[in-house]
Amino acid sequence: MNVLIINGHPKEKSFNDAIVKAYEQGALSGNASVEVLTLRDLDFNLSLENAYEDNMSLEEDLKTAIQKIEWCDHMVWVHPVWWAGYPALMKGFIDRAFLPGVTYKYEGKSPFPKQLLKGKTARIICTADSPGWYYKLFLGNSGIKQLKKGVLEFCGVKPVKSTFIGPIRNSTPAFREKWLQKIINLGARLS
Repeated sequence: MNVLIINGHPKEKSFNDAIVKAYEQGALSGNASVEVLTLRDLDFNLSLENAYEDNMSLEEDLKTAIQKIEWCDHMVWVHPVWWAGYPALMKGFIDRAFLPGVTYKYEGKSPFPKQLLKGKTARIICTADSPGWYYKLFLGNSGIKQLKKGVLEFCGVKPVKSTFIGPIRNSTPAFREKWLQKIINLGARLS
């Protein structure tokens, strides 16, 4: 299986980086081919300046990223939850890389697109400073829903599973180590 791990955290040496390495370790132990795409290392304009009216030329890093999305069988999105969603870096990447004709396309007068990423699966792993029950009950899993329903399933990716890790703020090394072991196991199962 070809696995693409997308790191959406803008800061180096975050707990998200450790999660990426843990999932990669697990997936490699299961004989998967793994690529890691660290969004903060890409050089691209975050803003889709012309909306979808005029095609913006794609920077080389985005062309490579799109090739990796097309190559993979399973995507793993790792990101922090900020303001109930994911960071601007990740939103900009989605706006610029998940394009009509690349990940979906409209045909005729149908309001529903042809899904160009069918056959792929995904896992969302997000971290937050709030506990999971708060994120679910009071915020409705908003960022997870946006990525799962509004992006990945819209483009045909199914199933999309999610893992919420929190609260990270004031967490102990034992808490983090326990989660990293769980992530290694997820990677080994390629789920």
